[in-house]
Amino acid sequence: MTKKKFSKNDFKIDPEAEVERICKKMRHLLGRVLKRRGLVVGVSGGVDSSVTLGLAAKALGPDRVTALLMPERHSAEDTLSLSKLAVDQFGCEQITEDITGTLEAVGHYRRYDAAVRRVIPEYGDGWKSKIINSNAENKGLTFFYLIAERPDKSVIKERLPHGPYLEIVAATNFKQRIRKMLEYYHADRLNFAVCGTPNRLEYDQGFFVKNGDGAADIKPIAHLYKTQVYQLAAYLGVPAEICNRPPTTDTYSLPQGQDEFYFSLAYDQMDVCLYGKNNGVTVEEVAAVIKLTPEQIQAIFDDIGRKRSTTQYLHLPPLLVDDVPEIKYSA
Repeated sequence: MTKKKFSKNDFKIDPEAEVERICKKMRHLLGRVLKRRGLVVGVSGGVDSSVTLGLAAKALGPDRVTALLMPERHSAEDTLSLSKLAVDQFGCEQITEDITGTLEAVGHYRRYDAAVRRVIPEYGDGWKSKIINSNAENKGLTFFYLIAERPDKSVIKERLPHGPYLEIVAATNFKQRIRKMLEYYHADRLNFAVCGTPNRLEYDQGFFVKNGDGAADIKPIAHLYKTQVYQLAAYLGVPAEICNRPPTTDTYSLPQGQDEFYFSLAYDQMDVCLYGKNNGVTVEEVAAVIKLTPEQIQAIFDDIGRKRSTTQYLHLPPLLVDDVPEIKYSA
């Protein structure tokens, strides 16, 4: 029997059937397990949160879904307008919470700038910055660069030592945790649950903040590769402006793609690599599909394994010293 040739067609799904299956499961989990009236969805202007909002609205009806928009000083200029496009498309209640003041109160901007100045002492008002990884030039040990833009638009690139890197990431994690705090505030007052937005690539590789965007009561697209999320977006009618926007972290004051900061490749190539590793596809087969060398694919497979190991703690519940009998819930 001839083995089926691996291709990008392996990612094709029946969007209509998948949407119906997800929505049915969401209704079951919300009503029978979580016992809540509706869902709160944090909307960022990206395809993942827009698809999640669309699924929630289709599963429950838009009147039982609240979309929460949470911009801040460093949000991209189009974040709010794209988020509103998604909300308007699905007809849900919209609440905007500008979190700039809260971030100032906890010292986010002050702490972030201080960490950057450990590497670029002149960094100050009017500057912008971001972190990028070394994956584009180095398929072995990953390290990071700090990119800073002066007010005159000239750019500095410096190798980022481990200490300042940790401080910068710790400071930016305030954003995800404050947003999640607000999501749960609105969920509590409405007797709703919180709906998370990670896709399979983010969920598998630990691209989320513990007790931040990693926290949710339901994660309806965590089993879907990003390529498949886009298929659902087309079926659900997510606006083209959102679908055409490159995936971004929308965390730093300079524009930053997810592949610049965390992943080795663009999402469609990373999907192929993750699928290949998960399903026993050879590095040669994966290499042929995305036009890289087997050696490059092996390095990416190894990186997938490293990220699973180093981010395992993000998935773990609080650890107990002694066993406590498990509480059973009715499903």
